[in-house]
Amino acid sequence: MGRPDKAARAAIARRRSDAIDLCLAGVDWLTIARKLAADPTVNGDGIAYPQGYGIERYRKKQDPPSDEALIHAACRDVRQALADRRAELADDVDELRALEAERLDRLFFAAYKKAVRDQDLAAIDRTLRIMERRARLLGLDMPVRTERSGPDGGPVQVENATVDELEKLIALTDPDTE
Repeated sequence: MGRPDKAARAAIARRRSDAIDLCLAGVDWLTIARKLAADPTVNGDGIAYPQGYGIERYRKKQDPPSDEALIHAACRDVRQALADRRAELADDVDELRALEAERLDRLFFAAYKKAVRDQDLAAIDRTLRIMERRARLLGLDMPVRTERSGPDGGPVQVENATVDELEKLIALTDPDTE
């Protein structure tokens, strides 16, 4: 079985979109799988879903896939569709980040010229704010190092507690615990 043609890829994309929609609607996996099955004897609507689960078996007039195989296919479709959407969103975010960086660069150069040429303190402040925003946007700032310490800067004391002591602490802090 080779790579599907353009029409088959479009039908598979539609099937995955339908699987996501059904999943978001709270439909159980078996119902999703049956609704998107290729074989009308298995399909919940009694139709042959285009590029549905078990399409090759259906074309070869073989028995339809088992319920477990159908569920597995539906789960795989939803996982793949979600992964594709995450990748698309990541690409969109990268494009937006690049666009925002370009905008900040243009603002920076305008403010920087005024700050240097006129030695305008407000323009200097604006230039620094644009630089700070750009650094945050692009992740240029070094991470802030945080160190935890105990009383008076000493080491943090770690104590062992018994299950009874932990249950008493939970009872003190959780009003729903009786």
